[in-house]
This record gives sequence, C-alpha cells and structure tokens, in this order.
Amino acid sequence: MDKVKEVLSFGSKIIESKEASKLSSKILGEALTFDDVLIVPQKSDINSRKDVDTSTYVTKNLRIKIPIVSSNMDTVTEAEMAIALARQGGLGIIHRFLPIEEQVKEVKKVKRSEGILIEQPFTLRPEQTLRDALEIMTNYKISGILITDANKKLLGILSTRDVLFETNLNKKVEELMTKNLITAPAGTNLETAKEILHQNKIEKLPLINDKGVLQGLITARDIIKKDEFPNSSKDFKGRLLVGAAIGVKDDVVERTSGVLNAGADCIVIDIAHGHSEGVISTIKLLRKEFGNVEIIAGNVATKEGALDLMSAGADCCKCGVGSGAVCVTRIVTGSGVPQLHAVLECCKAGTEMDIPVMADGGIRTSGDIVKAIGAGANSVMLGSLLAGTEESPGTVVLREGKKYKIYRGSAGYGTALSRKQQKIGDQINITEYTPEGVESLVPYKGHVNEVVNQLLGGLRSGMSYSGARTIEELKEKVKFVKISGAGFKESSYHDVKLL
Repeated sequence: MDKVKEVLSFGSKIIESKEASKLSSKILGEALTFDDVLIVPQKSDINSRKDVDTSTYVTKNLRIKIPIVSSNMDTVTEAEMAIALARQGGLGIIHRFLPIEEQVKEVKKVKRSEGILIEQPFTLRPEQTLRDALEIMTNYKISGILITDANKKLLGILSTRDVLFETNLNKKVEELMTKNLITAPAGTNLETAKEILHQNKIEKLPLINDKGVLQGLITARDIIKKDEFPNSSKDFKGRLLVGAAIGVKDDVVERTSGVLNAGADCIVIDIAHGHSEGVISTIKLLRKEFGNVEIIAGNVATKEGALDLMSAGADCCKCGVGSGAVCVTRIVTGSGVPQLHAVLECCKAGTEMDIPVMADGGIRTSGDIVKAIGAGANSVMLGSLLAGTEESPGTVVLREGKKYKIYRGSAGYGTALSRKQQKIGDQINITEYTPEGVESLVPYKGHVNEVVNQLLGGLRSGMSYSGARTIEELKEKVKFVKISGAGFKESSYHDVKLL
C-alpha cells in the first residue's frame, strides 16, 4: 500500500505533507484588528463619565492627562498642533521633515507659548530695528519684546501698541520703545504678580535683580491660559510639553541636541521598520550622548521587536506597521501585522519590561482608542483623526464647495521630495524612490479641541462600560469577543436612511 500523503491545497497545486508542514510552520496564526472584535460590557459602578481618569504615562517618566499623541507627520504636527493638543492634556510630536533650525524653532514656539515664568524672554538691543522686532513678533506670535543692553539690563519694552502705524522698518527700537516700566523683583510669586498686573492695568511684568538685570517675565496671558486650560500637559516650569522626531541618519546627534536645547521633553526615533539595527544603535547613541532623555522608539509590530527596543533603552515603544490611513506598506512590501494583534504582542513586552507602549495607526473612531488601550497600550498616536483640523499644517483647499486639507504619508512622494530638497535642491530623480504612502484630501474638521472632546467622550464612555475608572484599570478589566462580518455590520447604524 502506498504511503498515505497528507496534502495542503493552494489552488490546483498539491503539496506533500513534508512541504506542507514546512509551509504551515511559517504561518504564525490568525491576527485580528479593531473591527474584528468588540469589548464585552461588564458591571459598572461609574455614574458619570466625569469620574473617569484618563491620565497615563506616555513614557516611563512622562505623564499626560489624556492618552492622545499627535503623529509626527508633516501634515499633522508642527507648533500650532502641539500647543493646541498640550492644552487639552495630550502631547504633540514635531515632525522631522524640516531643516534642523526650523524644527528647533517649532519646539521653541511651543515652549515659549505659555509658562508660569518665562526665564528667557525674547529681547532686542536698543540699536536693532523695527524690522528685527516684527520678524520675532510674527514668527513667534508675541505682542511685545523686552529691550536690554549688552549686560542684559532692562531698558524698555516694544509692544504692538508702540509700532502701530509705523512704516519705517529701519527705525531703531530705542526710538519706539516704552521706557518707564512697572517691574518686580526676581522670585516674585504668581499671586503677587497677578495683583501687580491688575493694579497697574498692564499685561507684562518683567522680573529684575537689584542691579536692574532682566531675570524673567510673567504675562497676564499665561495666567489666563493657566485658568482656561487646567488640564494642560506641562513641565515643572509650567511650559507646555512637546516632543520632537528624529531619524537614524547622519544628523541624529545634531538634531537631537538642537531640539533638546530648545526644550523638547521627549525624542521620537521614527522610521517605518523600527526593529532594525539602525534604531537600536540610535537608542544606545542617544543614551550615551544625552543621558536620561525620554526616548520613544518605533515602529514595531511584534513582541520581539518591542523587547529589543526596550532592552536597548527605549522609554516607550511605538507599535504599528502598515496600519495608517495613508500608509501602503502592506501593499508595497507585503509586510505588516493587523493592528490590534500587534498591540497585544508589543504589550506583552511592555508588561515584562514595565515600559509603556504607544499604539500608532489604524485608529478611526473613539471606540478604536478604547480597544487599543484595552489591549495594553498606554497611549495612542493619531494622524488622520487630527489631520484636517485648523491647527494641522497646511492651508484649507476648496473642492466642489467643500473644505479639505492635504494629508500625506511620511513615506510618500511628497514628504520624500520635501526631505530631499532640503539637501540637494530641485534636482531629484523621482523614479529612484518607491513610496509606501499616499497623498489625500481629508475633510476640514474645525479646531483640535472639538475633535479631542468627541474622542475623549467616547473613551470615557468606553471605560465606563468595562467598569474602569483609570487607564490601568481598563487594561486589566477589558474582555474582547471576536465578531463576524454580520456582527460588524450590526455594530453600526443599519436599515435606516440618515437625515
């Protein structure tokens, strides 16, 4: 009797048992994404969504009030987005597709946007011109500049009120500045400063030492912002938190040094395939050069990848390969892991190493945020959900009477061309580049706070359905159930016509 053969059929091809076994060993199993599962509701004693705490550690040492981080993409996050999101309690990551000096400038805009005390306010020398002053005011969106001599002794202030209707841009600031200033001694606390500002009906209070040397600045605007945005993500100096992205190429040390000196609170090592020697060696290099800097590294999609980055010194692992709305990595390369499965795997490493994981990509609804965190992530990075807001880079365009903004993948042609033009000008052979991202139009969505409020409302409700009052409790309590295509269809509105 002939030997019985077990077979595995692929179309019309018949593979013998030995070959089939070899092939099946390469198939690691079924992998699910967000739409494949639902969270099972559980008994809850939460009576109000306001009782839910959404604060989380985005890295081992960096805590934010909401688990939302804006993607380090050139059509998502520059200073305006980072400021708006930090005021809501999240964190913005300035993208790396800028010359170093421009990225540094974006970080400075965030750190100087508000604070309890501005330790190094913008200053000009009296012999400088109105043109110099207007350039700083425009670039950093400030309304006044302090004037000091070569020894930093305070001489006056130049405000928008002083330059109103002035047309001679070459006029020296000493001819325009206000000289008799109300000041306070260095070390003045916030309540005392607030009273001085109120009594004298002024908006800016310079702090000086006994020799008249400028020591800092307190502004009425910063005090108002503190009350207006009580949940802002801030550092110990009262400045908004901000991160900055880098790559793994030649300018790593220079770029990192620049953004850290500007005040960046964390560094994101950002490449498409993070489980690589390039990322691992970059983490080690940053540890050697900059010590205890907070490092977020990625992107990876496996437990092994996350473990390697964490073992190298990453303070957070960014999880997601090919799941972004404008990413076609899985189509171009055939590589990737469905996002929910990837998060579950990376979070196994996070649990072992006690290091946070950030879920990056594939999130289209607030429910997906709940699922990602339930799977073990500490935070989520959003791209398409924040693209198209007023604060995202780029201008609003009209298409058939509707408003849109451009949203493009970091591995797409547009971003690649922008990056290359910084180095070699316009002489670019576009055929040398294989894109793994596309360019698109996304509907204009209004302001970031409106989008974030809707997402947080869904997150808090989702947490309450699992009886979870905190992010950590959600991760412990969540139970998933796999659903069919019919179950997915049933999950959304059906059998009705929308108004």
